[in-house]
Amino acid sequence: MIRRTAREVVLQSLFQIDFSGCSKEQALEASLLARKEPNAEKAREYAEDVLKGVLEHLPEIDEKVGQYAIDWTVERMPATDRNILRIAVFEMLFADKNIVPNVVINEAVEIAKKYGTDESPRFINGILGKMVK
Repeated sequence: MIRRTAREVVLQSLFQIDFSGCSKEQALEASLLARKEPNAEKAREYAEDVLKGVLEHLPEIDEKVGQYAIDWTVERMPATDRNILRIAVFEMLFADKNIVPNVVINEAVEIAKKYGTDESPRFINGILGKMVK
């Protein structure tokens, strides 16, 4: 549950960075403050690691997403879908901790159900599923 909370905090932080251009520190603090649940502060360390990693590897992550997103450029994707994909790709390819790809995909789809459109879960599952094959 703490990792799910951390992923949601990172999603909200990336969304803020996309639209306001604020620093990663400002975005993370705002996202953590906005969450009124006990797990938010416990999730800080993992959220910091993932946010930092996504931003450090952003060109490689976006290139990888672009390879598998048929008829979509990363820039044209809905911001929520784009950032959920970025988090998942980071966790699958660049994170220090080994996370089983199916777990990453499941988490991404669940977050997409909560924050994305009706099409988001299938879209995200399709792209990440192709990457794993």
